[in-house]
Amino acid sequence: MKILFTGGGTGGHFYPIIAVAQAMREVSKEQKLLDQDLYFIGPDPYNKKILFDNKITYKNVPAGKIRRYFSLLNVVDLFKTGIGILKAVWTVFWIYPDVIFSKGGYGSFPVVLIGRFLGIPIIIHESDSTPGVVNKWAGKFADKVAVSYPEAGEFFIKEKVAWTGNPVRKEIANVVKDGAAEYLDLERDVPVILILGGSQGSEIINEAIIDALPKLISDYQIIHQTGKKNFELVKNTADVVMGDDEHKYRYHAYPYLDDLAMKMSAGASDIIISRAGSTLFEISTWQRPAIIIPITKSNRNHQKINAYTYARFGGGTVIEERNLSDDIIVNEINRILTNEDIKNKMIEGAKKFAKPNAAKTIAEEILETALRHQK
Repeated sequence: MKILFTGGGTGGHFYPIIAVAQAMREVSKEQKLLDQDLYFIGPDPYNKKILFDNKITYKNVPAGKIRRYFSLLNVVDLFKTGIGILKAVWTVFWIYPDVIFSKGGYGSFPVVLIGRFLGIPIIIHESDSTPGVVNKWAGKFADKVAVSYPEAGEFFIKEKVAWTGNPVRKEIANVVKDGAAEYLDLERDVPVILILGGSQGSEIINEAIIDALPKLISDYQIIHQTGKKNFELVKNTADVVMGDDEHKYRYHAYPYLDDLAMKMSAGASDIIISRAGSTLFEISTWQRPAIIIPITKSNRNHQKINAYTYARFGGGTVIEERNLSDDIIVNEINRILTNEDIKNKMIEGAKKFAKPNAAKTIAEEILETALRHQK
């Protein structure tokens, strides 16, 4: 049995694929199925080590981005996509998988196109509340469509849609509390704020947190994932802003949190500040109160819609970028962390939103489809 994964460009496409691949291995053991040959096709491998650790073979197929505005790069990327389609003809035919699982994004287009031409069953997954161009197109002929947000189902054929949630990798799904304080050098009785700006970090969130530091460190500890390119600037600026404050040791900046550090940080946290991408599904799995700051100019305005959908479930509150300031963020943190009723309601809201079996549900459907295809 051969399963082909594809998706383009970001961790939001890549890591849910890994979660599904891991779940497939587990389901195969439960159902006493033979191991599958797993492949990942995209413009780049994103994380070679994780692919290797999960026994997923990577094949390169280039693809160009689709921009909804004038740019000379559109011409260049049109050629990239053309080359990708030609390469996908050979690569997909050579593998000839039983199922293609696509997370969407520009990187998935050549593979899904050739998969349709070859008559290979296709299952797609949409992470956001409004689907991207490729997934919206693929949804017209895909065998099944899995969505993370119930609103996304409105864009696809109703009979094909399942609200599964977004898969979360097992490495970070379960928080670790024991030993977290020692590992992260934290005080035990001081509340912890965890700030996640995505793998690249968020300059606007970083700036607001730096401005708020003198007010925050008197009452809270802060774990701040700044993004690699922002780390030195944020760390140095924070040192200046905090000056000789006796509590400056409570601020902990990291360029990036690996899986262990992320589980420890989530376990130690009392509240999480985050963008409105796939991290929302990790936060809901961790069952932590949240302050969500969506990107204002995200494609299709999906981050704002994601954020308010999550807030309607009760898992967090939303601060839009135009309203973001050090005073507002401090007041909102205080409002939540000093009121047990608000905290508990957000925890319950996170539980309602969470779909902890998302990866397994999708894995089972992929395997069932593959077995039908083999007959």
